[in-house]
Amino acid sequence: MIGCIASSLLFALLALGGSAPAMAAPAPVAAAAAAPSGVWYEIFVRSWYDTDGDGTGDLNGVTAKLDYLQSLGVSGIWLMPINPSPSYHGYDVTDYYAINPQYGTMADFQRLLREAHQRHIKVIIDLVINHTSDRHPWFEAARDPADPHHDWYSWAGPHTDLHAADAAGSQAWHALGAAHYLGDFSSNMPDLDYDTPAVRKEMVKLGQYWLKKGVDGFRLDAAQHIYYDFKADAHNPLTLKKNLAWWSEFRQGLNTVNPAAYVVGEVTRDSADELAPYFKPLNAVFDFPLATRLVDSARSERAGDLGTRLAHTDAAYRKVAGKSGVDAPFLSNHDQERVMSQLDGNAQHMRMAAAMLLTLPGQPFVYYGEELGMRGKKPDPDLREPMRWHRDPHGAGETRWKTFSAGDGPDVSVEAEQQAGDSLLHYYAMLIGWRREVGALRDGTLTAPPLANPHIAAWRLDDAGSHVLVLHNLSGQSQQVPLGDTRFRHVLRHSRAGTALQRGRLTLPPYASAILD
Repeated sequence: MIGCIASSLLFALLALGGSAPAMAAPAPVAAAAAAPSGVWYEIFVRSWYDTDGDGTGDLNGVTAKLDYLQSLGVSGIWLMPINPSPSYHGYDVTDYYAINPQYGTMADFQRLLREAHQRHIKVIIDLVINHTSDRHPWFEAARDPADPHHDWYSWAGPHTDLHAADAAGSQAWHALGAAHYLGDFSSNMPDLDYDTPAVRKEMVKLGQYWLKKGVDGFRLDAAQHIYYDFKADAHNPLTLKKNLAWWSEFRQGLNTVNPAAYVVGEVTRDSADELAPYFKPLNAVFDFPLATRLVDSARSERAGDLGTRLAHTDAAYRKVAGKSGVDAPFLSNHDQERVMSQLDGNAQHMRMAAAMLLTLPGQPFVYYGEELGMRGKKPDPDLREPMRWHRDPHGAGETRWKTFSAGDGPDVSVEAEQQAGDSLLHYYAMLIGWRREVGALRDGTLTAPPLANPHIAAWRLDDAGSHVLVLHNLSGQSQQVPLGDTRFRHVLRHSRAGTALQRGRLTLPPYASAILD
C-alpha cells in the first residue's frame, strides 16, 4: 500500500486539538434529529422543467420538482434571473419588480415560495443591480441629459479616456450618439452610478420589495463591480472601501424587513484574503479560488496544499465574520465549464470533487445537473443546457429552448440515475445526508494536519456538538492511513465498502471518503 502520514498523524491531531487526553467519541447523531444540510442548488429556470409545453422552463416547473430537490436533501435554491429581460439568460433586466412572462406570473412565483417553504426549502433570487438592460425605461429616459435618470448612469466627461479597459480587459465606454456611457459587461448592460443617492435608495427599496414577497435572500450578481469598473482599479483600496460601504447600506436596508435574509455575493478574486472583507456586509461570497483548487486536486489525485489553504481560508473568514461555517464553496456555475467536462468525463474524479465539496463547512452550492454528471463547455449557452429528466430527451417536461451539445447519453438523466443504486445522483444524496447528520460538516472550525501522503486530503472539523476527522483517498489505489492513539476511533460515515479502522490504522479503498469520530 502506498503512502502514509509523516511520522504519525497523532502529533498533528493533538496539536490541533490541544493537550487534553483523548476523550470518548460522541455517539452518532440520530437520523431523526437531522438538521438542514445547508446546501444550495442553482437553477436556470429556462432549462429546468416545462409545464406548459412551450419548450421553455417555467416557475411552475420549479414547483413541480420541489420533491426531487427535497429528496436530494438541499436546504435552498438559487434562481438565476427571473425578471423580464430581452436576453435568454436574463442578466440585463428591464423591470426589477416583475416576473419574466416566459417563466410565469407573480402568482406562480408566490406559489413556488409557499410550496418550497412547506418543504423547508429556502429560495433566493439573482439580484442584478450593477447594471440594467439598455432597454430598461430608466436608461431610455437617461438618454435625455435633462431627465433625472441621466444621473443614474455613468457618462464620460471631456477628459475621460474612452479607450480605458473595463475590469475584464474589454472596452468600458460605449457610444450613444455623441455621448459615451459605462458598461462593464457589454454595450447592452449600462452600469448604474451608485454615487447617485436616488440609485442607492431605489436598490434598497428593491431588496425590501422582494423580501416582503417572501424570498429568503439574494445572490448578488457582479457584487464587486459596483465600483470596480476599470482594470486599473483591480487593487485600489478606495474601490474596495466604496463597495463595502454600499453593501453595508444595502444590508441595513434588508435588516428592516428580514435580518435573517441570506445574501451571497459574486466576487471573483484570487485569494481568501481578498474575499474576506466582503463577509462583513454580506453573509458570504462565492469561493472561486477554492473551486479551482478542489477540481485540480480531484483531477490530479493529489491534495497538494489543499489542507493548508482550507485552514487559512477558514481563519480569514472567521476573523471577519466571528464564526466558522460561513464559506460558500462550489465546483462550477453557469459561467464556467461544468465539472464533469473539466474532469474530462472521469466519473471517479467527479465523485471525489463532490465528496470534498460536501464535507467542507459552510453552505455549498451545487449547479443544476451537476449531481447527474452533466457535461458542458463554452460558449455560455452550452453551460446552461436543459436539465435531463428522462432517458428520452423528448420526455414530459424536458425543455427545448436549445439543443444538447455535450453528447450526454440517456444514462445521464434523473430517471436513469434514480434507478441505478450506484449512480452519481445517489452519491450526492448520500453526501448531502451526511451534512444533515453531522453538525461539524456544516459549521465546524477547520484545521488540517500536515500530510506526507499526497493522495490523502484530510481536515478536522470541530463545533460545539461534534468533532470529526474527514479523509478522502483521491487515488485509484487503496491507502493505509496510520492515525496513532488519537480520539478518532470510529468510522462514523464512509462512501465505499472495505473502509476499516483497526489498531489505529485506517484503510481507505480507491476513491473513498470517510468521517471519523
